[in-house]
Amino acid sequence: MISPANLAKIVKSITAREVFRVKPEIRKLLWGGEFWTKGYYINTVGKSANEEAIKQYVQNQGLKYELIYTNQPRLLEI
Repeated sequence: MISPANLAKIVKSITAREVFRVKPEIRKLLWGGEFWTKGYYINTVGKSANEEAIKQYVQNQGLKYELIYTNQPRLLEI
């Protein structure tokens, strides 16, 4: 049986590898060439969470970093 943590690691590894295979130029745009952050979120739809809560979590991923990034002065236009 695969643990949730290992499943997250496998999914992130495969998706990053495929993105870099299809669009290798993306790696150059990322700090350190990392496609995914270290964290992940796993939950089930049920008593403590529902589909809407999970949907909101996914939609808000990166929002804090996007707000920080968009307010920074641009040294280079990409």
